[in-house]
Order: sequence, then C-alpha cells, then structure tokens
Amino acid sequence: MLPVNCGSHADYQHFVVTNFRKYYPDPDALARSTWDIVERFWNLDLSFTDTFMADKYSKFGPAPRTPSSMQRSYLLSIDFKVTSLTEWAAQLKMNPLYAILSGFEPGNTPGVGTFYDFINRLWNSDDDHMSPHIHPLKTRVKKPKTKGTKADSVEKVTVAELLPSLENTVFNLDEQPYSSLFTIYQKEFLDVSVSTGLIHSDALALAGDGTPVVTSHRERKKRICKCKENGITDCKCDRYFSQPDCDIGWDSSRDCYYHGYDLYMLVDSQSDLPVFPHFSCASKHDSHGFLHAFFRMKSFLPDYTVSKVLLDSAHDAMPYYQYFKRENITPFIDLNGKGGRPSVYKNDFTIDKDGVPVCPSGCRMRRDGVEAAKGRMKFKCPKISHKNGCISCTCETPCSDARYGRTVHLVMKDNPRLFNNPPRSSKEWKLEYNARTSAERSNKREKLDFKLEDGRHRSTKMWYCRLYHILMLQHLDAWDLPPESTLKKMILDVA
Repeated sequence: MLPVNCGSHADYQHFVVTNFRKYYPDPDALARSTWDIVERFWNLDLSFTDTFMADKYSKFGPAPRTPSSMQRSYLLSIDFKVTSLTEWAAQLKMNPLYAILSGFEPGNTPGVGTFYDFINRLWNSDDDHMSPHIHPLKTRVKKPKTKGTKADSVEKVTVAELLPSLENTVFNLDEQPYSSLFTIYQKEFLDVSVSTGLIHSDALALAGDGTPVVTSHRERKKRICKCKENGITDCKCDRYFSQPDCDIGWDSSRDCYYHGYDLYMLVDSQSDLPVFPHFSCASKHDSHGFLHAFFRMKSFLPDYTVSKVLLDSAHDAMPYYQYFKRENITPFIDLNGKGGRPSVYKNDFTIDKDGVPVCPSGCRMRRDGVEAAKGRMKFKCPKISHKNGCISCTCETPCSDARYGRTVHLVMKDNPRLFNNPPRSSKEWKLEYNARTSAERSNKREKLDFKLEDGRHRSTKMWYCRLYHILMLQHLDAWDLPPESTLKKMILDVA
C-alpha cells in the first residue's frame, strides 16, 4: 500500500504537543541541548518528502511508514550521535522522546529493516555503488616529501584537458543515483537557507576544499584470475573490489595513507553552509575534485550565479584563471610556487610571489588603481613623497625622470594567474581569501560534530545518504529559532 500521509506539518506539530503533554509535561526537565533539538525538529517542515516519495511505494502490500517520519527519525539519529541504525531502532523502542519527535507512537516504532528499505528508496539505482566491482589496479599515490603537504596527482588527464571536457558535459540530475537525496536536500533545506538570506544564490562566494573520508582500515580486494596458481604473483589483472568507488589516498593532516573517499565540498563562504558535495576516490587530487563538483553543481543548480571562488594553492593552474575570466568569476586562489613567474617584466622589473612588480632598486611598487576598460592594473613608485605639499622622489637611484616617478601597468591578460585583481598583496584580497577556511569549517562539522566517518558503511549508497542528511542538519542548525518558545507554551497550555 501507499504510505499513509499523516497530514500537514501542523498535524505533526499537534502530534508532538499531544504526546509531550503525556510523556514530558514539564519541558524544563529536558536538558537545554536536548530542548534545542526538540525545538528545531518541531519547526522543521518535511511535508515535501511525503509528496515527492509517494510514487516510490507500491500500491499493494502492508501500509508503510510515513516517509517524512522516517526521514525525520534518521536525521534525529545523526543529531543524537547514534551511528548505527540497529542501535537507533532499539533506542526508538526504549526512548519515547525519540519516537515522538520522529512522528511515531511510542511502542509502535519501525525496525532496522524499515530504515534500510527507506534508504533504498532514496537511492535511484539498483547498484549500491557507482563503479563496477571488477576493475584494474590503480596507481598508488606517492608520499609527499614535505610533511603536511598534499600528494601529487596520479591522474593521467591534466586540468587543461579535464576542464573543457566537464564544461561541455551536460549532467542530468535524474541520471544520478543520488538525485532523490539532492532534490529533498535542495527543496527542504538549501532553498530555505536561500529564502532566509543566509545564502545569496545570485552572487555566490564559493569556497572549495577536499577532505579525506576513511571507510575502512584497509583495501579489500581479491583475485579473479588464475595467475597466482600459475606462479605469477605480481600480475596486473583486474581485481574484485568490495568498495569499488574507494581507493588509497594520502591524508596530509594525519600524515598517513588511508582507504576511502575524497569528499569535495563547495561551501558558501559567507555563511559556512554547504552547497554541493561530491565523493571521489581517495587518490583524487583537489584540482580535479573541484572541477567534478563545480560543473555538476552548475548543472543541478542552474539558477545559482557564482561571483567569486576561494581555493587553496592545490587549484593554482592557469586553466582555472582562464575559465573564471570567461565566466566573469573573480578567483581568489593562493599561489603554489610551482607555476613560476616571469624572470623579467617590462624589461627591468621583476614580479614577486604576490604578483606585485618590483623595481630595479628592489622596492615593491604601490598599487594605484585598476583601468578596467584596458584590462590592466596600475602601480606607482613607492618612493614618491608628498611631504609639505611637495612631490619628490626619495629614491637614491631613481629609474625615471617623471614627476610622479616610474609607473608600471600590469596587463592582466599577459598572465591572469599571476596578475590577479585584486592583487594578492592587497587588504581586499587577504580579507576575502581568509573566508576560504569556511570550507574547512564545514568539513570539520561533518566529520567531527556529526561523526561522518563513524558510519562505517560499505556502500556508496549509504555514505551518500549519511552525508546528505548531515548537510541537512548543518542548514537546520543555522536557522534562527523564534525568540519565544511556542512549543513550551502549548505543552503547558499557556494562553
């Protein structure tokens, strides 16, 4: 049978109030942290889930649980730091609070199998993984020579080749196995954050960063060939991998190898709220991870306009700057030092690590504005003095006879990577770039606050389901609660 719709969000709120009067007549008896969760879930409208998932159920058979109640319950399990669905199903039977907040009558709660059935309906594929179990052995990443640095890319394709390929690819959301998860996340959480002004979708300042997600202590694979029986122990034949979407990568923060995914997060830098996630294998370099996440986000959120991107030095590649210039996106990307700088500019000037011209005397030039029409930045001599209203050059070896000293124009098209606007030496650039850590803060919340890695799942389906519900909770936590608790008044029946 089709799921029985419990009614509107108002009906759910009435259900919670009625049962709280019975089981928790004194709201102050609950811990403050618990009450904060109660308030947020009481105000959380998940009625879209019931409508959206109606066609995912058969018209025959026993009546299933209401989808919104199942989703709310799964969200609660993550919020209350219960990482096992088996344990959560047991907790629902023992704790009336969990049952009531979920929307279940105490004593009549779903078993663990019902939760897995619900998750299966959220995954739009018969396969629990996105790659086949049988595939060739992958090239293992090399440990970096410097501690705390990321491993070099093992990709055979370059950024210059990958970017135009993904740019010209149309990603259809309906073809993605996580399409239902994304749709629910967008309609019930992301769009709400946009409507409340937390995220400005018309001028999005996007921060990006990859983070390791450990799924198991070791890689599990087995031979499917007869080479070992024939005395060949180092054959390159295909293997069967139990987690085909994962491989071995290098965790620069923990300074060790790990088996799992590389989670690339695109985050709104102003609110620290997640916008779009993408799982790749652990060996995926951030410069590639960003492109896979970014162009999928553009396809799935076509109404979003990106005005700025904030990325670390792993993304410092010329094709990035060229693309952002075409798309009228201002890049804030740190230099990695490997891209090099022109040895000489304008015959006798050099360029420093921040893209600022250095005069023959070794002084950094002073920025004097941007000539947008000509696509160039203007720099003047830093030794010019205006003391007592008199203009004079205080340099012992002046390189120009001009009254205002030597002027240098950096033509941005000459090197859009190095000649950044605003320049990396400016306060404007540093202030904006500091917001890049929003991606790191978002990753910290997912991994530490909501215990992403504690899921210990074996399928990409389960990892994506857990991840998207954690993102939902991040948005939920950011929404303001009413200054005065309506729920408490209703429980106490205060007029």
